Amino acid sequence: MKRHADLQNAFYERVHTKTQQVPESEKRLRETRARLKKTIADQKTEIEELKQRVTDLALAGPVLTQQRGAPAEPDLTSGNVIPVHRVT
Repeated sequence: MKRHADLQNAFYERVHTKTQQVPESEKRLRETRARLKKTIADQKTEIEELKQRVTDLALAGPVLTQQRGAPAEPDLTSGNVIPVHRVT
């Protein structure tokens, strides 16, 4: 790890108080951090949307398969036949 972290912190604190400014490197780090946090949030949102799409597609697959195998119109040749629809 870094040596003399306490000296480094003391130096940066002295620079802050003396110049009343934030060093350029710290400004860049803060901008990078904010940009990365936004990227992570966007990726989490995208992942949740993709999970929902996968669930929707997984549920639609069996329904479409079942519809393809079922006849288009039920055969009602005799008068006492009542079609029963499956509830899915």
